[in-house]
Amino acid sequence: MNSLKTFVLLLLMTVFFLIVGELLGGVQGMQIALIFAIITNFISYFFSDSMVLAAYKAKPVLPEQDPRLHSIVSELAMSAKIPTPKIYKINTNMPNAFATGRNPQHAAVAVTEGLLRLLDDRELRGVIAHELSHVKNRDILISCIAATLAGAIMMLVRMGFWFGGGRGGRNNNAIIALLLLILAPIAAALIQMAISRSREYIADSDGAKISGDPLALASALRKLAYGNSRQENNVSASTAHMFIVNPLKGKDIQNLFSTHPPIEERIKKLEQMANVFSNNNSKYDIPKVIY
Repeated sequence: MNSLKTFVLLLLMTVFFLIVGELLGGVQGMQIALIFAIITNFISYFFSDSMVLAAYKAKPVLPEQDPRLHSIVSELAMSAKIPTPKIYKINTNMPNAFATGRNPQHAAVAVTEGLLRLLDDRELRGVIAHELSHVKNRDILISCIAATLAGAIMMLVRMGFWFGGGRGGRNNNAIIALLLLILAPIAAALIQMAISRSREYIADSDGAKISGDPLALASALRKLAYGNSRQENNVSASTAHMFIVNPLKGKDIQNLFSTHPPIEERIKKLEQMANVFSNNNSKYDIPKVIY
């Protein structure tokens, strides 16, 4: 199913590029846009994960550098019945994490230094299990492609605004460029929202099953949401949907198109899930968070 979604997403973006190219430059504009779309789709499929990791200056982590993290990831990957993904760290105080890659055989999990400092082992297991569920469910390719294409849309808008040739004179071209400048970011945000919101509920549920501890993830989500709200995060809106909690501030206009469900709703569903777990798991209580 996710393979079909990936194909449809790439197809829709190609059509979008062609329409924009035709509006701005006629037949020649369409030809340029087609080349741009082919290159973008190729890069999105094969290199979007590397681009995202590079954008956040993520560094690979060897087992001897962080035995705790490697042990948790390896154990949970075995529980999820997927290959152990590569592990990366991002040097930032922002407490967050994401998974990336084109399939379970070519996957990576990235966590921030802020997350590792904030969470205890139980909560960290919950977060890693959530990210591994994205890997297992093959959400990661769609997420990466959405990030790359959202960035490509913004690039196309800027190109059209500054260099668009257009038919019908400078005034018409200016109107078209202005409309694209307004509508394209909305289109990109809606794509991200449509992809991400339902995925997070599923990843929460499946991650809780992988770790066997829904309330650990619930506790982690509460801490991470609070931690992200307390500081300015240097995160691109085109990749915000990849993180386990929304890294963008609520006051940011881009949060009109929030890519994540409300944290309290996610926690509520995890608490309900815990109630139907076995007695050994249901005995857990969400630890009281003190700041």
